[in-house]
Amino acid sequence: MDHNHSDKPERAPTCAQDVDTRALTGGAGPERRNSARRKLAAVTRLLRGEPLEAVARELNLTVARLGESRDRALVGAEAAMKERERDSRDEEVLRLKAKLGEVTMANELLEQKIAALEGGRPLARRRSRR
Repeated sequence: MDHNHSDKPERAPTCAQDVDTRALTGGAGPERRNSARRKLAAVTRLLRGEPLEAVARELNLTVARLGESRDRALVGAEAAMKERERDSRDEEVLRLKAKLGEVTMANELLEQKIAALEGGRPLARRRSRR
């Protein structure tokens, strides 16, 4: 019987560094298959102040690749910070745009109907009453 093998499930990682070490150094399991999670965990370590070269060496990544992941994560974070939450004004704008579309379409249909009824001739001019 192998005393090193346990039937107990492996404990879940408690912090980003645990995820990095297990997932990026070749560990099996869902963390290994999820490269986005692995990249985010590595970038999190960088943002917490760990040196780029040390993290890259530990995770067997090139400095360039890890730096690129960090830069992409920062661009995504910046974009997320620029977005604002929807509020009631946004809903009202959407409702009014939909209404404008309906009115525009009805107007175009009426113009087509008028043109068909006129047979291509403009309406007769009305005489002014003086």
